[in-house]
Amino acid sequence: MTSKGQVTIPKRLRQKLGLRQGSKVTFVLVGDRVEMRVASTPTAATAISSGFGLLTSKRKPVPAEFDVASLLSRRRASRST
Repeated sequence: MTSKGQVTIPKRLRQKLGLRQGSKVTFVLVGDRVEMRVASTPTAATAISSGFGLLTSKRKPVPAEFDVASLLSRRRASRST
């Protein structure tokens, strides 16, 4: 368990229960144990509706440390000359 109380559900169990991103679960105290129950699982249509990750590009990814502000300042400097 993490310091924030988060736990990882093993892949085998996620697959068996049909859990995926967007699934809702509830926790119930039963005696001296905790039961996790699946409240809802998004349909394939719901998962696709966001469109995130559906498009690919042939361009190289932008580095994580890329600073848009520095690009804009270089562009402004080249216009003033």
